Amino acid sequence: MQETILIKLGELVLKGLNRKIFEAQLLKNLRRRLMGLGDFEVKSAQSTIYVIPKNEEADLDAAEEKVGKVFGIVSYSRACVAEKDLSAIQKAAAEYLRDELLDASTFKVESKRSDKKFPYTSPEISREVGAYLLEQFPHLSVDVHNPDVEVRVEVRDFGAYVHGNARPGAGGIPVGTGGKAAILISGGIDSPVAAWSIAKRGVELTAIHFASPPYTSQRAEEKVVRLLEKVSEYSGRMEMVTVPFTHIQEEILEKCPEELFTIIMRRFMMRTAERIARRKGCEALITGESLGQVASQTMQAIACTDAAVQMPVFRPLIGTDKAEIVATSYKIGTYDISIEPYEDCCTVFTPKHPRTRPILHIVEAAESALDVEGLIEECMQNVWYTRIGWHRKKEE
Repeated sequence: MQETILIKLGELVLKGLNRKIFEAQLLKNLRRRLMGLGDFEVKSAQSTIYVIPKNEEADLDAAEEKVGKVFGIVSYSRACVAEKDLSAIQKAAAEYLRDELLDASTFKVESKRSDKKFPYTSPEISREVGAYLLEQFPHLSVDVHNPDVEVRVEVRDFGAYVHGNARPGAGGIPVGTGGKAAILISGGIDSPVAAWSIAKRGVELTAIHFASPPYTSQRAEEKVVRLLEKVSEYSGRMEMVTVPFTHIQEEILEKCPEELFTIIMRRFMMRTAERIARRKGCEALITGESLGQVASQTMQAIACTDAAVQMPVFRPLIGTDKAEIVATSYKIGTYDISIEPYEDCCTVFTPKHPRTRPILHIVEAAESALDVEGLIEECMQNVWYTRIGWHRKKEE
C-alpha cells in the first residue's frame, strides 16, 4: 500500500501576496531535513504539501519524525493513497486504519473533495465510508463530537488519501523568512528555549557562546553543543562561535566594583556579540532573559546592558515565568542536558551582592578603568567555530 505524508500549513495561508515566498522556503527546509533518509518528492498543491517516498529505501518513519519538527507546519498526517473510486476508498480506510479502529469504541468520518469531478460530495463520501466501516467493525459506534478515531478522506487531484487523526506540527513560520540573528547561548535552561522560540518565528540563528577556561571545562562547551543540536532539530543547521572570555572577566574582577561585575560582564558580552553578529550578517541579538528572574534581569540592568550596543536586542522569554520555560525545555528535549552540572562563564565569578538597579553613568565610570576596545579585539582574534546540525554530507 502506497503511503505519503500530508502536511497542512499554519499561518502561512494568511500571508497574502507573500505566501509563495514562505511556501518556497518551507519546501526548501523540508528537502534539506529529509536528506539522507532516501529519495522523496516534496511538492505543494491545494494548500497541502506532499512528502512522497519514491522507492522502498525511503525511510518514511524517520521522515515523519523530521516533519514534526519543521517550523511552518500546523499539522501532518501519514496517509495511504487510494484510487479515486468509492469502493477503493472504503477498502483502503478499513485496511489502513484497521489497528486504530479495532482499539477504538467510537469514530467519525470527515471528507474533503478538492477534485470536484469526483461524483460524490463530501457528505456523501463520509456517509458511504462510515457505513462500510460499521459493517467491517460492528463494535464501533459513531460519535461526531468526540470520537476516539477520526477517519479523514481527502479526494485531491493526485489521488484519494485516507488517514487517521492528524498530529500537531511545530507551528510558527519557516526558518529563513524572519531574517538572521545571533543568540547568546549558555549551558542553562533559558537560552536554548529562547533560541527555539525565536527560530519558530522564522529567524535563522548564529549561536555565540562565551567560555572561560580554565574556570570552565571542555565538557561545558560540549554541553552547549548538545543543547544546540537539540535546537537545530527544529531550527536547522547553524554555526556556533565560541569566545574566550577569561581575560575580560579577570580584568573586571580586578579593576571594577564587585557589585557591578555582572552588569559590566554582560555589557562586554553584548559588545562582542554585536561585532560577531554584524560579521555574520545578523540583524539582531537574542538573549534568554526573563524580567526579574535574576539580578541582571531587572529593567534597570537590562537598560544598562542594551546601552552598550546599537543592534536591536530581542528577548523572547521576557514575559514568561520559570515554570513555562522549563515546560518548553522538556518539550524540545533540552532540559536534561541543561541541568548537567558543568559551570558556564556566567556563574564563575558571581558577586555575593550584585547591584539590581545599576545606574548607567556609574557603570560607565567603572568601565573606564578597562581597555574596552583592546579586550574585545583580543577576544575577536581568538574565537573558534563549531558547525551544528551538519550531520550528513549531502547537507554540506
